[in-house]
Order: sequence, then C-alpha cells, then structure tokens
Amino acid sequence: MTEPLIYLNGRMLPASEAHLKIYDAGVVLGATVTEQVRTFGKRLYKLDEHLDRLWYSLRSARIDIGLTRGEVTAISQELVAHHAGLLDAAGSPLAPPLQGGARGGAELGLIQFVTAGEYAAFAGLPGAAVRAGPTVCVHTFPLPFERWAHKMQVGAHLVTPSIRHVPPSCYDPKMKYRSRMHFYLADKEAQQMDVDASALLLDLHGNVTETATANFLIVERGAIVSPSPANILPGISRETVIELASRLGIRFLERDITVDDALSAAEAFTTSTPYCLMPVTKLNGMTVGDGKPGPVFGRLLEAWSREVGVDIAEQIVKGARSRLLAGHSI
Repeated sequence: MTEPLIYLNGRMLPASEAHLKIYDAGVVLGATVTEQVRTFGKRLYKLDEHLDRLWYSLRSARIDIGLTRGEVTAISQELVAHHAGLLDAAGSPLAPPLQGGARGGAELGLIQFVTAGEYAAFAGLPGAAVRAGPTVCVHTFPLPFERWAHKMQVGAHLVTPSIRHVPPSCYDPKMKYRSRMHFYLADKEAQQMDVDASALLLDLHGNVTETATANFLIVERGAIVSPSPANILPGISRETVIELASRLGIRFLERDITVDDALSAAEAFTTSTPYCLMPVTKLNGMTVGDGKPGPVFGRLLEAWSREVGVDIAEQIVKGARSRLLAGHSI
C-alpha cells in the first residue's frame, strides 16, 4: 500500500478512510488526551516514557481504552514500519531526496490520541447509532523540519501575552491534553507583536510557565533553571535535558522565573519532542543574552546528538532544504 495507515478504534485504515464523527467528544468538548513521539533513524525514541505519561493522562481523564501498553506499542511500531517504508521508497512523494541524491534523512512523528468517545447528545437523528467507548487513534507524519530550521540557527522569538496559563486547580498539569483554546488565543496575541513569535504563558502570579508545545528553560550563572513544576507539563524532552545536564556537570534548578529573570538570563531555550532543543534569542522584542544560540545550548545539543547517533541540528537544516525542494512550504 502506498498510502499511510492510521489506527482507529481497533482497525488499521488507509488515511483517506479514517474519519472521526462530528459529534465525537474530542470535537464537541475537546475531551482528548494525547502523546507525540518522534523517530531517530526511523526508530521510535523514548516510547516507554511517552506511554508512561499517556497512561497517567488516561487515568486522570478516567478513560479506559481497553488496550494494554504492549498492544499500543505494537500498533505504534507497525505504523512507523509501514510509513518508514513509504519515506524510503524510490519516487515516493513522502520521501524527497536529500542533498546529493541520498535518502534516509526524513523522520517521523507519531501521534497517539484518545477522546472520551462519541457524544450522544449531538448525534443528530433520534436513535442514531453511537459507538460505545473512547475513540483511540494512532497516526504518523513526516516531521516538518522546514518549520524549525531557521530558528535552530538564529533562535526563536517568544512573547508573554496577557492571556494566562490554566491554573493547576483546573487541570492537572502532568496530564497532556488537547483542550488548548488558551494557547491558541495566546499565540494569536503574541503574533500581533511579533509575527515570528510564539506565546510564553505566565501563571496567575506573573511567573513564566511554558509555550503551547514546549517547556522553557534559562541559563543563569552557568546553571539551567526551569520554572517550578507546579504548573508545567513534565516534558519528556525536559527530562532528557535533566539527564544530559547531570552527565555534563551542569546544575539543573527548579524555581519560579519572572519575565525579568528570563530577560536577564545568559541563555534561554525550549525543549520539545519534534526538534529536541531550540534556542530562544528574543523575548518581548528584547534580546536574550547576546542574541545568539549559547554555549550551554550547544553542549546539550551536541550531547543529545551523540545519544541518538544523529547531528540533530544538521538533520533539521538539511531535511528542511530537501522538503522545500520537494515543494513543502514553511
């Protein structure tokens, strides 16, 4: 089959045949928990850690998917194997050639999401069939390196908008969910100030938390400092930074961070599954550090690259060129 497959509610389907009902709770209520995993060398990276968090989110949302971790692992690996074959297939539109005609630089993202199921009140016709149980979906996609290549080289921009992060008294921040209207509105506000920026949300007390897709870290006096874990998602990539920092002899601290702290930092960066690490060189239109990716960022990214056997920055930059040559837009 030359079409990606999607796992949906117990079936492997061609992507063109996989559909959610318009009255699914994920659409009607945003009642969805999710995980995103990525590959290195077409092999899933830290899948077990992502499944730990998915199972925590499922328990928090009181959803039983009726599958074991082993079954979800097998489904995820089957989808990656199938889609990796499409990426590597000669002439496949999913696999643009790398510079010099070589193949193999493309990587996959894998999404696992679970909704609370079909919502009977919105089913429409009286007596319409509503499937019992949650909606369970797993799918893959080629990582869009072109979205991150320029920022990896010169740094990302962040803005702290007026919209605040949802407090932990409303949602358990350790649960990864898709009810993200506050992040959407915050990003829209941030982009009115800086079209290239993403929103870095503050909590109700004015302390820095996270972006819609990443944890935020700064460097002070040689130490990496994270916002207090009380109101941030404990990111898998953030945990990797903690592990790498320990090996490199770099202190890792957790405390409240103000906007002034972030602006005064020697460095800042974000951590997220698709790109691992991203330097931040502007906050609220002001330069962070010397306005360039810093030495601690560089040491961490080099160590991470050694761990996965791939030069992460080079893969993103070269992969972006290949995808742009193949007609993908930023």
